[in-house]
Amino acid sequence: MVVYVLLMICCWIFSEIPMNWFDDGESMEQKAGFFGSRQKIWFRLWERLSRSGWKIYHCYQYIGPRNVRQTWWRKVLVAWVLVSIFGSMSVFWYMNSHTTEKRKETLASMCDERARMLQDQFNVSMNHLQALAILVSTFHHGKNPSAIDQMTFARYTERTAFERPLTSGVAYAVKVLHAQRAQFEKQQGWTIKRMDTHEPSPIHEEYAPVIFAQDTISHVVSLDMLSGKEDCDNVLRARASGTGVLTAPFRLLKSNRLGVILTFAVYKSELPANATPDERIQATDGYLGGVFDIESLVEKLLHQLASKQTIIVNVYDITNSSDPISMYGSSAADNSTCHVSSLSFGDPFKKHEMRCRFKHKPPLPWLEIVSSFGILVIASLIGYIFHATMSRIEKVEEDFLEMMELKKRAEAADVAKSQFLATVSHEIRTPMNGVLGMLQMLMDTDLDITQQDYVRTAQDSGKALVSLINEVLDQAKIESGKLVLEAVRFKPRAILDDVLSLFSGKSQDKGIEFVSLATAGNSDNGICWEEQLAVYISDRVPEFVIGDPGRFRQIITNLMGNSIKFTEKGHIFVTVHLVEEVMGSIEVETEASSANTLNTLSGFPVADKRRSWESFKAFNQESPMFPQTFSSTSSEFIDVIVSVEDTGVGIPRESQSLIFTPFMQVGPSISRTHGGTGIGLSISKCLVGLMNGEIGFVSEPQIGSTFTFTAVFTNDRTNSMEYKSRQPQQINGLSESPLSEFQGMTALVVDPRPVRAKVTKYYLQRLGMSVEMANDLNQAFSSIAGGLGIINVVLVDNEAWSKDTDLASCFSNKLRKDGGSDSPKLFLLANSISSTKINAATSHVYFPTVIMKPLRASMLAASLQRAMGVGNKGNGRNGTVPLLSLHNLLHGKQILVVDDNVVNLRVAAGALKKYGAQVASADSGKKAITMLKPPHDFDACFMDIQMPEMDGFEATRRIRDMEHDVNSRIRHGEVSLEAYRNVAHWHTPILAMTADVIQATHEECTKCGMDGYVSKPFEGEQLYREVTRFFKSTASKSQ
Repeated sequence: MVVYVLLMICCWIFSEIPMNWFDDGESMEQKAGFFGSRQKIWFRLWERLSRSGWKIYHCYQYIGPRNVRQTWWRKVLVAWVLVSIFGSMSVFWYMNSHTTEKRKETLASMCDERARMLQDQFNVSMNHLQALAILVSTFHHGKNPSAIDQMTFARYTERTAFERPLTSGVAYAVKVLHAQRAQFEKQQGWTIKRMDTHEPSPIHEEYAPVIFAQDTISHVVSLDMLSGKEDCDNVLRARASGTGVLTAPFRLLKSNRLGVILTFAVYKSELPANATPDERIQATDGYLGGVFDIESLVEKLLHQLASKQTIIVNVYDITNSSDPISMYGSSAADNSTCHVSSLSFGDPFKKHEMRCRFKHKPPLPWLEIVSSFGILVIASLIGYIFHATMSRIEKVEEDFLEMMELKKRAEAADVAKSQFLATVSHEIRTPMNGVLGMLQMLMDTDLDITQQDYVRTAQDSGKALVSLINEVLDQAKIESGKLVLEAVRFKPRAILDDVLSLFSGKSQDKGIEFVSLATAGNSDNGICWEEQLAVYISDRVPEFVIGDPGRFRQIITNLMGNSIKFTEKGHIFVTVHLVEEVMGSIEVETEASSANTLNTLSGFPVADKRRSWESFKAFNQESPMFPQTFSSTSSEFIDVIVSVEDTGVGIPRESQSLIFTPFMQVGPSISRTHGGTGIGLSISKCLVGLMNGEIGFVSEPQIGSTFTFTAVFTNDRTNSMEYKSRQPQQINGLSESPLSEFQGMTALVVDPRPVRAKVTKYYLQRLGMSVEMANDLNQAFSSIAGGLGIINVVLVDNEAWSKDTDLASCFSNKLRKDGGSDSPKLFLLANSISSTKINAATSHVYFPTVIMKPLRASMLAASLQRAMGVGNKGNGRNGTVPLLSLHNLLHGKQILVVDDNVVNLRVAAGALKKYGAQVASADSGKKAITMLKPPHDFDACFMDIQMPEMDGFEATRRIRDMEHDVNSRIRHGEVSLEAYRNVAHWHTPILAMTADVIQATHEECTKCGMDGYVSKPFEGEQLYREVTRFFKSTASKSQ
């Protein structure tokens, strides 16, 4: 704030002086002429500086601190005035407090000095009293007859009074028992009297009459010290403790002044030093007391310390802190500065203190007043300058505040919209799940072709609506800032296989055919091809990484979905590399691309994908994070780069700047032609940002587009190695047992396109094969005839096979004749649409086994197993899970389904019963807890997450606690194993059911004790993947 104000003041000074002094150009020229040419130069320089200062001043109004820009300048001025007043008051307070502190220090020094002197003199008097007690014990009680009488005691105490300057009198009282009273009174010649009435003392067990007294207090002779309550308490405490004991302040009998009595017990001489209180009481002979006139003593002390700057002294007995007793001085209340010094008169049960204050009030602090007033005047002048400056931009500030208010309203409306979308999406999702589930159950009934088409159309429409709801919900989460990523272990290759399986059917269903560029212009040999879809992942990408697989899959699905939507011919090619790998190959790719511009998957030209990442920070050599973050895959983080390349229609150049804007499409005809909401790319950009990555694209109209993004995952290299050693690997959910079956085999790939051949090689190497490459059938002949080695498998792309049918026939016949029974297995890589035409065109020659593209690891492994007669032959086409496998897993299993929605219960129960399971239902978490209390017959439980009263997470926690308690009791022998059906360890598999798979995160399920989760309605592959972890196939059991 201070720097901001000072800068504005300086800029105002630079601008204000020439504006006020030299506004008139003629006067400026006259002054310049008057001063001469040198002075004229200085005037011009000053004018430039002032104009620059004015510009800086105005610029700073817009780039200054946000809190200053948003505050009305009058409030700032009021704040400045208040700060100025506070500052001047602070200066006054500081200087005045410094003076006051010095005054307090002086008062404390003087008060402590007086308290110390009073205490020292009291200690001297107390010591002499104690010595006098010893004298009485020695010469009165130790001599027989006594060497001391009243006259001797009075004369001795009078002559030694100078040694006790604070005492006004000394007296000695002897201990007399009741049995000794008559003899004692006869011996003394007087009767023991009460202190208050001076009448004969009533009968008591013990008396303490005064027998010796100084002349100043001789009137106390014959008075019983035990007849007064406070004196009696002091006498008893003194003889039990062996120390001096003080009384509370009281009025002396003759002088009527305040005083106290210090009492010492007189003991027999043979009393040991470590005597107990009872021994002291028994050995007591009498009591010696000294009377102190406090008022006169303090006055004498103050006269000795008289000084020019006098102070007022008060002495208090504060034994009762709530009601202190004034022993000296006025008790009138005074609010002036006071200092308290503690006093110790030897009695630990009594507390005393001295309170001092100055007699005169302090003078007015003129120096402090003048200094603070001067500071206030200077601050007021600065405030006036600030007022004059800020008044010039008042209109600008008002407009700015109005703009900010409108911005806040827009943001509030945006948040309200996001909340509304989230609420509506969740409300629509539940009935939609019921609709889709019932449609799936309807598909399993006997329907004719027309009915099946109607149901399938309704299913597709429902899935499209659910997909739209998911996108809208994700956008609402993003705008409200509630989107959080998971951190779980997953396989990037499995994710790409799943996405490829998802879009392979859509790519084939489009049925778009085109003439390959390799044969364009030749109508006789023109072969029709379908658009190609392929995925390639670099070998340097780790097998396992830690991140959010669902969101990673969502990004790739959005990008590939757009490519499928806008590509009518050519190919869609997805590549995954490490960032450092791509950076190291940029120059090589530049040279290769310049040599062959059509070295692509389908031969069609594509947009230069290097331009899609040219603005990424990861590829900026000057970035400080470059050498540290992406130096090696052995680091803690893995940065992958994913590119989705297509040969579609491209994006118009005028619309490319809006491509990542939510609900924005490149043209009004796009939504009518291709559909969509226009938020997929916006969501993808946000997800990439959450993964600490970047996203970009390059697009050429009528050529195609390439979208590229980076994502940072946590390296799980060590854990993945351990995981591989413990468990078999998986390919798209199926066991990777072909790795051992194909290990050591050699495959020959014949494909004229290097990029496409590289993709085929990638999948074969994942199966454990060695791969050789050939551009055409002639080169393949040469490779086999040249003793390249034993070739077990030959895979020929349809483009190379169909180019020359005679050569293809000769090639297949030669393989069969030369190899005999050990001849290489021949496979044809073809697209589904063109396969029928290929059969017709080549019916007169040997037709090899066809493997449909796009290639997937599970599908390729299954095809090779069937053709070569090795491994598991039962895997379904395209890598899908056979219904028979699920039926074998779930047949006869007792499964409990928990859901509060009746429709969802029916859908889930129907889906599980379709696979042979016996299903029981519960509509709440509480019922599920009761039904799953051991012992029970259920093999698994499917638990809905969102339920009223008790959600699925809480119900699972209670079930796990219940099972843990039962297991503990069985383990400790508290219950018999037969009572729990001979099950030593109870753990019922519980799978979460949710319509929003992203919401049911792995961490949440694991934390509450769940074993996994499945989506609603059930999908075959996901259900198979989850239940295989708990159930064994009945078919395998029979074997």
